[in-house]
Amino acid sequence: MLSERVLRSFWPLISILLTVCALLMLGLHDLVPVELVWGSGAVAITGALVALVWGARRFHWPSRAEALARLDEVLPGRPIQALLDEQAIGERDAASVALWRAHQERMAARVSGAAPVQPDLRLSARDPYALRYAALLLFCVALLFGSVWRAGSITEMTPGAANAAQGPTWEGWVEPPRYTGLPTLYLNDISEPELDIPEGSRIVLRFYGEVGALRLTETVSDSGVEAASDPEQALVVTRDGTLTIDGNGGRTWVVGVVADTAPQIAVAGVAEAQAAGQMSLPFTASDDYGVVSGMAEIALDLASVDRRHGLTTAPDQRKAVSADLPMPITGDRDIFTEDLIEDFSQHPWANLPVTITLTARDAANQVGAAEPLQTNLPARRFFQPLAAAVIEQRRDLLWARSNGPRVAQILRAVSHRPEDVFRSQTAYLRLRVTLRRLETFNEYGLKPKQQEEIAQALWDLAIILEEGTLTDALERLRRAQERLSEAMKNGASDQEIAELMQELREATDDYLRQLQRQAQQDGENSDERQPGQDGETMQMTQDDLQRMMDRIQELMEQGRMAEAQQALQELQEMMENMRVTQGQGQGQQSEGQQAMEGLAETLRNQQGLSDQAFRDLQEQFNPNANRGESQQNQGRSGGAGRGQSHEGEGGQGQGDGQRQGEGEEQGGAGQGSLADRQQALRDELRRQQQGLPGAGTPEGDAARDALDRAGRAMDGAEEALRQNDMADAIDRQSEAMEALREGMRALGEALAQQQQQPGQGTQEGDMRAQNRDPLGRNPGSQGSIGTDEQLLQGEDVYRRARELLDEIRRRSGEGERPQIELDYLRRLLDRF
Repeated sequence: MLSERVLRSFWPLISILLTVCALLMLGLHDLVPVELVWGSGAVAITGALVALVWGARRFHWPSRAEALARLDEVLPGRPIQALLDEQAIGERDAASVALWRAHQERMAARVSGAAPVQPDLRLSARDPYALRYAALLLFCVALLFGSVWRAGSITEMTPGAANAAQGPTWEGWVEPPRYTGLPTLYLNDISEPELDIPEGSRIVLRFYGEVGALRLTETVSDSGVEAASDPEQALVVTRDGTLTIDGNGGRTWVVGVVADTAPQIAVAGVAEAQAAGQMSLPFTASDDYGVVSGMAEIALDLASVDRRHGLTTAPDQRKAVSADLPMPITGDRDIFTEDLIEDFSQHPWANLPVTITLTARDAANQVGAAEPLQTNLPARRFFQPLAAAVIEQRRDLLWARSNGPRVAQILRAVSHRPEDVFRSQTAYLRLRVTLRRLETFNEYGLKPKQQEEIAQALWDLAIILEEGTLTDALERLRRAQERLSEAMKNGASDQEIAELMQELREATDDYLRQLQRQAQQDGENSDERQPGQDGETMQMTQDDLQRMMDRIQELMEQGRMAEAQQALQELQEMMENMRVTQGQGQGQQSEGQQAMEGLAETLRNQQGLSDQAFRDLQEQFNPNANRGESQQNQGRSGGAGRGQSHEGEGGQGQGDGQRQGEGEEQGGAGQGSLADRQQALRDELRRQQQGLPGAGTPEGDAARDALDRAGRAMDGAEEALRQNDMADAIDRQSEAMEALREGMRALGEALAQQQQQPGQGTQEGDMRAQNRDPLGRNPGSQGSIGTDEQLLQGEDVYRRARELLDEIRRRSGEGERPQIELDYLRRLLDRF
């Protein structure tokens, strides 16, 4: 009964006290002006007093009689009241007295079994809005997320405390150099007397209160400060020393500077020349916070040069050669090993003694240098005697322009009997033309540009002499085949057979290289046929040729010379009929090929638009970002990117720069031009969809559905571009590109189905269908698979690589594909 009456009388007071305590524990008073805090406090105190008076007037202590009556209410028959009653009538009647006593005993028995009455704490009638529960909830939140100690800060808001808070105080921070990656330190939290920080760290101090109450004395900066009292001070730590704040709450630290060591770099191996003439130099670099860049400087070691023949004269002045060292793209640069790969084959110092000095630079602009490496500059070597002689004269000409007459005289002497030294009339004629120009230049004084022109001509001549022409390679191949054939007829030994087979392999490799090189130079298909052939060509991979030669050698080792002779003759016929395919080939293209090429061009254009939209989105958030500096930038100017201006056409600079400059016609265009070009691309796709081959087949219908999705995505991208919503435009463009790829894949399958049917497609189409690459690439040189397209277009090459790998995995799981294709896909998965 006491708890009921206390709660019913004082629940408003309790609610007010709980609310005030909760607000103080949560620290809300620190977030509002002090005037609001004191105003709210006055209201709370007034409310509490009113609630106290209201409760005191309604509260009275429960009496014994009230307690018995409360207990009697819960017992049946009100036994307590019966026990308190007295018999009024029949006191003299013995039977009546006996009945009354029996009644009293029954009531006493009921009272003896009485249980305590539970209090009724319900206040819903007095608090219909449950304000007491709201106050209790707020208090529980304060217990969980607040602190009792925060309530004590209310004392600091008194007038006297406010004056005390205006006294002197300070704050300080230590900011290490950004390149260290270390966090900023708050000096107020550092109680240890010793403090170790990186060299170059910036210390910022702020003094509050009366000026002069706090003073700074330090010996860690170059200038040094004694008794400085400026409200805000900053210094850069350069040496060991002390940092002292004098005044109320001041501290002293002994500062130790952690020096930033210079990077270290060293040569990790021997400088070697690779097969193609490139120099490979391994090196190791390290730094405490990471190497930023590196440089290799190559200088001529004149004292070690063998000054004979054309090198006796004083050399022309040339600057040292500088080359950037490769840095790891990912991972730490604290310590790493890389290889410097550069081609110095055409440099005047090629194969001459040089000094190579490697340097590394860190973020603090400190430079570390390796011990100079003295070596001959690795470059391509020429083993054909005449080619080596031409390269030697080229070296003498680049050594000094005064060697021009001597070089001309020696070259004229070398070519005096051309039939004895030249295997090709073409090489001889090129030498005579170069010699005539050199003699003409010598008459008027050889200029630097003329020197470079003659040097380049001599280099090209040496390459022809060293590698030979296609006719030379074919003649060597025939000679090797004839010698092997004669050896089989004459019963040569196994050792002689093995030597002749090795000669045949080398001649075959040389012939294939010449085929590929001439195809690249001509830019079109090159055929080497002998009279009397039927004109048909065969395309094979180099692995197929090696297997055929292994089979020939195996037959000869088993003594089956007739079969080996027949296999050798077949190999000879195939080699003479072999051609290298580059570009689109000869003859008229079929409708399906034209459609595939048109869709491929549309996909490249869409990729370019998407790349430009992505860069424009980046520039919206980072206008000062570097533009076009990525090697994969195929549509921007401003760096290593090729093909397009930054403001114009994007994403089209591929191959040999065949579409360079198209973007300049639209330079300076804004978002409207992007939307217009997206609309033009959509119109082009709509035109390509008309008359698309493969109608009526499941693959053809799938291709049309995919292209319809691509068109709708392009429409969405155009609308987003016109609304300047670059993010949504990029998403729609990605959907369009994915749909275009699906459409091209389905169209390719439809064309393959048509080419497998008799009487359909062209002969070239049949050959392409039979030699179709699992990745959709065109047959390349030497019967191998290749493409002129860059499979890793755009800047996100890692995403493109993952897409290709996923596509390979998907196709390798399709059991209905030909077994040769599945084997090829599995080899790709094993390798990559």
